[in-house]
Amino acid sequence: MRRTALAALAASTLLGLAVAATASGSAHRTTAQIRVLAAASLTNVFPQIDNTAKFSFAGSDALAAQIRLGAPADVFASANTSLPNALYAAGLVEKPTVFTTNKLVLVVPTSNPAGIKTVFDLRQKGIKLVVGTPTVPIGSYTRTILRNLALTSVLSNVVSQETDVKSIVGKVVLGQADAGFVYLTDAKPVAGKVKVVRLPGWAQPKVKYEIAVVKASHNQAAAQAFVKKVLAKRGRAALAAAGFGLPKKP
Repeated sequence: MRRTALAALAASTLLGLAVAATASGSAHRTTAQIRVLAAASLTNVFPQIDNTAKFSFAGSDALAAQIRLGAPADVFASANTSLPNALYAAGLVEKPTVFTTNKLVLVVPTSNPAGIKTVFDLRQKGIKLVVGTPTVPIGSYTRTILRNLALTSVLSNVVSQETDVKSIVGKVVLGQADAGFVYLTDAKPVAGKVKVVRLPGWAQPKVKYEIAVVKASHNQAAAQAFVKKVLAKRGRAALAAAGFGLPKKP
């Protein structure tokens, strides 16, 4: 009887260890570090929302291309809606959600050697203008606002086309350009190094950011949890503090 009792106790202990191991493994999978591919303009704010994720910040078009090529990713956050929606149509991400908005501004060096006071001053000859490439959201939005202002002719003054908005900011800060079109949120961190030239509200394109879980993710629960953090009260507060706009909750 004693042997039977000991055997039963051993079996019970092993069962308990197995259950604990399973639970531990499940918890590990849920809290696994995820990889978030996000627009460069989110570089400063996303780590404030969740500092446990592994971030890759770049131009949204380049990140979308990585997902199409099968690069490991759990979440995609784009500075526009067309790229996530195209990936959704291709069956590569879950249904995207608009989580924030932004506005375009023109930035010039604090010394402002070209004497730019309004966007219309960009028509002067010799101005060194830097913009985003046509395929990156900031470049597409820039061309939209220039069309709305009937100022597409100023593109003849472009000296450099950058693949992400941070590169545009960098060239203006370093004085390598007289002006550059960036998001309002990217001008804020370098407020002491650039001057902001506001653009007419009526000409502003609708700058909407979307976020989606990548279907090929091996960390679906953790990816969904990250998206929820971005959409939650704390995430929205961080976005607002960084200068982003807040759309109505989905």
